[in-house]
Amino acid sequence: MVPANQWIKIKAPATVANMVCGFDILGFAVNNPYDEMEMRWMERNSNEPSITIINIDTYQLPTDPEKNVAGAALYALLEEYEALKNGNAKIKFEIKINKLIKPGSGVGSSAASSAGAVVGANYLLGNIFSKDDLVRFAMNGEKIASGVKHADNIAPCIFGGVTLVRSIFPLEIVALPSPQLHVTIVHPQIEVRTSDARSILRQQVQLKDAIKQWGNIAGLVAGLMKSDYDLIGRSLEDVIIEPVRSILIPGFDELKLRCKQAGALGGGISGSGPSIFMLSKTKDIAEAVEKEMNQLYESIGLPHHTYVTTINQAGVEITE
Repeated sequence: MVPANQWIKIKAPATVANMVCGFDILGFAVNNPYDEMEMRWMERNSNEPSITIINIDTYQLPTDPEKNVAGAALYALLEEYEALKNGNAKIKFEIKINKLIKPGSGVGSSAASSAGAVVGANYLLGNIFSKDDLVRFAMNGEKIASGVKHADNIAPCIFGGVTLVRSIFPLEIVALPSPQLHVTIVHPQIEVRTSDARSILRQQVQLKDAIKQWGNIAGLVAGLMKSDYDLIGRSLEDVIIEPVRSILIPGFDELKLRCKQAGALGGGISGSGPSIFMLSKTKDIAEAVEKEMNQLYESIGLPHHTYVTTINQAGVEITE
């Protein structure tokens, strides 16, 4: 257990959820961008708050722990920790958050805060909880952000690499092997709220679409495990979610076409958007894809940011 009042530093990576066809079940972490956090624990009196949040960025997110994703995740962890100690361990956490992942960007901003908070707290307490436990706690933060507990961003943020959420209740996370993949992300400077993007989805799908989607999910998982780039590319197809959500993102269809013509294996909406990701076999192709992204959004006058990165295999990292 880290001594009281000793600050630790936390690096929480951005994540790409869904991986096109794997709505709410597939995701991977990336090396850039990432959030920076600092955290410490202290003993508290019964009348003191158990969580203090300090924002050191410009996004003006809530500092009330009950309204902040990191706070909600920490409350879940604290409740279980104090139960393990039979109510005899009264502690409080102080956390500073510097969000370098823009909220509403579609690359797991809320997941980074939630996951970073619980991984940091667990480290301070001597790593008494498993990674599955930490995912379970962090999903409370995702519920604050989107109204739904989901783990497709949380799981890769904590486990690193590519993860499959086989089940939420009971929670079962499967870490998947993957070949070397380069990731190009473009973030158009518009906001798509996760809750809004969920609200427009169809509640029923045709059986033929479901069958095609299941085939693509299975093909994508098999392609990752076999390092079969062609199979990965063929499986990066979504016939259920993307056709609906893509209308919220300017230039989406043309962008996807141009990126694949530049050599990308494929890609699509990152999470609920507006960010779009593309997977490539080499860095050169990933940079050519970035060029296409820049040219398209410059041509329509839409401000944007791009990243060329790789899959982060470590997940949340701690430095003292």
